[in-house]
Amino acid sequence: MVQAYILIQTEVGKASAVAVTIAGIPGVLQAEDVTGPYDVIVRAEADTVDDLGRLVVAKVQQVEGITRTLTCPVVHL
Repeated sequence: MVQAYILIQTEVGKASAVAVTIAGIPGVLQAEDVTGPYDVIVRAEADTVDDLGRLVVAKVQQVEGITRTLTCPVVHL
């Protein structure tokens, strides 16, 4: 299982709606509005890195109101 944090920038005033929409996507564990350079932070998981990439590109990035994402895979050292 691969997990990642997805840092999301949104259009002004869209963070809450984006977080709610993303929270309903299968594979998303948590989606929270935050302050700072990013508007929403998501914790997601998938079976493989490829599946995680598909989740981000095909599902998360398609949510209306998102302007930019940064995916940070979790590593266990």
